[in-house]
Amino acid sequence: MMEHGTMLMNEPDVHFGAQRKTGPVILDLKNISLSFGGVKALTDISFDVKQHEIRAIIGPNGAGKSSMLNVINGVYRPQQGEIIYRGEHRRGMDCYEAAKSGIARTFQNIALFKGMTVLDNIMTGRNLKMKSNFLLQALYWGPARREEIEHRKKAEEIIDFLEIQAIRKTPVGRLPYGLQKRVELGRALVAEPEILLLDEPMAGMNVEEKQDMCRFILDVNDQLGTTIVLIEHDMGVVMDISDRVVVLDYGRKIGDGTPDEVRSNQDVINAYLGVAH
Repeated sequence: MMEHGTMLMNEPDVHFGAQRKTGPVILDLKNISLSFGGVKALTDISFDVKQHEIRAIIGPNGAGKSSMLNVINGVYRPQQGEIIYRGEHRRGMDCYEAAKSGIARTFQNIALFKGMTVLDNIMTGRNLKMKSNFLLQALYWGPARREEIEHRKKAEEIIDFLEIQAIRKTPVGRLPYGLQKRVELGRALVAEPEILLLDEPMAGMNVEEKQDMCRFILDVNDQLGTTIVLIEHDMGVVMDISDRVVVLDYGRKIGDGTPDEVRSNQDVINAYLGVAH
């Protein structure tokens, strides 16, 4: 985990492709403020996300990064501000509404069903796509059977995409950490999201696992066309794969721009060097 004393200016550990072509703004967060009791987690934060971009949220520990993701996908409802998603103005939205409208999420701590196979874990990501009623599903008859075949086909496509065919029948609890993180990514992708929120997707990984995850994130963005918002502590990775970066510190926005712009922002440098506020 990165502390205030960690330098932002490290050279990237990995090197990937050219700048992507992004589209119009699809998610706009305006003047978001969030408090828990008397503690301010986020204060008057505004930034947007463009279609097809990789948008990073960075900052020292306790900066409010995960709180911001939780606002975007409806875990928290801000006391002030609004969210504009696909042109619709919302004060906030709950998790179910966010998921139904095309926002998927992975978590800092792996949240998989450890006793279930890789395939079954990924299939759980299709729940919101299922239309047949409970009785038909229980009988596995007619429309329910056809729907099951369709959803299983999509799950198999994601398994192929993430190159985990060899472990598709393996219980997740038996897999090494890096592969478990890839399975969690697959469960989010199988929901066919428009925006994918990644909370520290490379935390705890070795260099090789990070390189694999970087490649898959870029492939998700490029080949599937998915817009990605990610929190990541490895600044080499962030600066190398992101189109734009927003920087938080103590719940406030202190920087926003391209990786080069953020890298040279004095407020950002001060935050990562631990300069007194």
